[in-house]
Amino acid sequence: MSTPLLQVNDLEVGFRTQDGVVQAVRGVNFTLERGGSLAIVGESGSGKSTLAHAIINLLPGTGHISGGQVLLDGQDLATASEHEMEQIRGRKIGFVPQDPMSNLNPVWSIGFQVEEAIRANGIASGRKEVRQRAIRVLKEAGLQDADRRLKQFPHQFSGGMRQRVLIGMGLAASPQLLIADEPTSALDVTVQRVILDHLESLTRELGTTLLFITHDLGLAAERAEQLLVMYKGRVVESGPSVEILQHPRHPYTQRLVAAAPSLASRRIQASGSIAAAESSIAAEASTAAGDEIDLIATAEARAEALQAAGTRPPAIIVENLTKVFKIRGAGEFTAVDDVSFQIPKGTTMALVGESGSGKSTVAKMLLKLENATSGKIVIDGNDLSTVSPKELFRLRSQMQPVFQDPYGSLNPLRNIGNTIAEPLTIHKIGTKASRRERVFELLEQVSLPRTLVSRYPNELSGGQRQRIAIARALALKPDIVILDEAVSALDVLVQAQILRLLADLQAELGLTYLFITHDLAVVRVIADNVCVMQNGRIVEAASTDEVFDNPKEQYTRDLLAAIPGANIELGA
Repeated sequence: MSTPLLQVNDLEVGFRTQDGVVQAVRGVNFTLERGGSLAIVGESGSGKSTLAHAIINLLPGTGHISGGQVLLDGQDLATASEHEMEQIRGRKIGFVPQDPMSNLNPVWSIGFQVEEAIRANGIASGRKEVRQRAIRVLKEAGLQDADRRLKQFPHQFSGGMRQRVLIGMGLAASPQLLIADEPTSALDVTVQRVILDHLESLTRELGTTLLFITHDLGLAAERAEQLLVMYKGRVVESGPSVEILQHPRHPYTQRLVAAAPSLASRRIQASGSIAAAESSIAAEASTAAGDEIDLIATAEARAEALQAAGTRPPAIIVENLTKVFKIRGAGEFTAVDDVSFQIPKGTTMALVGESGSGKSTVAKMLLKLENATSGKIVIDGNDLSTVSPKELFRLRSQMQPVFQDPYGSLNPLRNIGNTIAEPLTIHKIGTKASRRERVFELLEQVSLPRTLVSRYPNELSGGQRQRIAIARALALKPDIVILDEAVSALDVLVQAQILRLLADLQAELGLTYLFITHDLAVVRVIADNVCVMQNGRIVEAASTDEVFDNPKEQYTRDLLAAIPGANIELGA
């Protein structure tokens, strides 16, 4: 019997802090056979990335392997010298990091960085040979005009293109093992599918073994044969991926399955109705009351509330909206082309499409952060094109945004209390004492402790920051909230908490949501109506059930097919 390519035995990883050593990975064991694929799944902080970095002995800061073995072809990497690891990294183990923008140097051209990796791994030596190899690496990674692309810089590439460069660099030396750490977490579902299909075909051609890290169970089950579920540094469940997805045994795995939008969406689809999907998973839930974040239950409550409400007047009317940008030296670019839709009061409309389809531009025009080239926007009976600055200021108090990146939209120099109170201060609402009380009330609404008022954004997790952004948006008691990719960069469990919170707030306060996303799985569990955008135009508009059950456009069918786990039969 041949020895496995990678064998991890009782691995322990610790980080030295002022209060002693914090264990990030505790007694992890797993085996990965040659040519196989393994996905490690878990929420942020579960130890997935720490485990990946421990395998290649590149732990950040004070991180160190405090026990156990990492055997690659029988060689223990935990005790290998730095010189030995330099020979292994790149050549025997390739690595694709999570965020391409922070892992590619912005001041160096793409060509320079690919060539540097080729030289470092000893794949080629002469200048001409290195350049030819760099072109080949980029072509293999799916960039056709590679010779021209070599001269460009990272900011001139889209997210998908940057990810392709990192995959190309990771596979440049045809390594035996490739570790891909969340390689597509912030990409569109369609781009994600193309990237992962390409990664799969490349690893198959080269015979490379794949270790894949993700927080999406649907994605993991679709892309890997074996699954490892991590929680608080420990492996809580492992085995064949489809089997774990269909019959999760550990309560934490069951929570992940219930919280994954892609899987909730598949269950609703397979059952034919939200109610049937709801009852089908009732028997599986064995977690403590209050721990379960079930998106199907959220979708069921939303559907019931909508049915009971009947016909509602529109909160937002958009008619023939167009936005043309003038680009220096390149003429004109139509970002939004003749878009029309209505959002009834107290409902959620999702605007769906790939990056660059014009979704965020529509949101900016609704908020009057961009002026429309032509067309009409009516908010609660007020035509935005004719309102005075004073009326616009008043209207903005009724209409608040929640942006994609909470870290970018929260001022790092203002504490949480001042951040949430900022809209109240700007609109001169209440006294200092009443504003502070309102801040405490809002923190309670978004399920955060009062103690956070004196903290700063960098001290909070991604999910907490997004809750703060939602609290700030609700400070003025608006009627309309515009959510621009508000959950796309969050873990499935945190994402599910935020989606549940938004549904509860809508039921409690009668809010109207415009939910902008590229993820149709999320749409299924939160939206009442859907408009699908492509190249600035709305190509399909209908109720959520209609779009999912009977999509009319090929583009919509492609988006639906790209939902992770779409081809996996789910357990009863």
